[in-house]
Amino acid sequence: MPYWQLFYHVVWATKNRTPLLTPEVEPIIYGFLRSKAIKMEATVFALNGTVDHVHMVVAIPPKIAVAKFIGQVKAVASTRFNKSGLSPTPFFWQEEYAVFSFDRKRLPNYIAYVERQKEHHTQGTTIPVLERTNGGIIRAVCEPATVYAVEEERWRQELLLLSELT
Repeated sequence: MPYWQLFYHVVWATKNRTPLLTPEVEPIIYGFLRSKAIKMEATVFALNGTVDHVHMVVAIPPKIAVAKFIGQVKAVASTRFNKSGLSPTPFFWQEEYAVFSFDRKRLPNYIAYVERQKEHHTQGTTIPVLERTNGGIIRAVCEPATVYAVEEERWRQELLLLSELT
């Protein structure tokens, strides 16, 4: 089995941003999302959102294309919910989504952000680039070059520290 560390923050919305993820529906949909992700051998670190969109922090195995993963997770959740008969209102997702990759060092930040989604939306402390789910030009999010460990020994020590955390 190959060794990999591929971390993603994925965001997608309900169709037409309809507020379908009510307190009654949310745990059911999240259960379907999490179950399908695990069946696809992904690791779900955080899953949360608001009434009209979902955030997932996940490690997706390299054998699965990210687009395929997102499509299957969304499809299974809505299909299973609609077939369950738990609600007379059909549940659908919009086609679009956003996905961001990041390194292990930032994993705790992304988890905390997703776990506090409802709070961020209530208090107006969302990070706009992490809330997008559709088109348009998105400028790259990057750190200034001075932040990167350019010097070889410093870089080596940083990777050794990350190795201890696995």
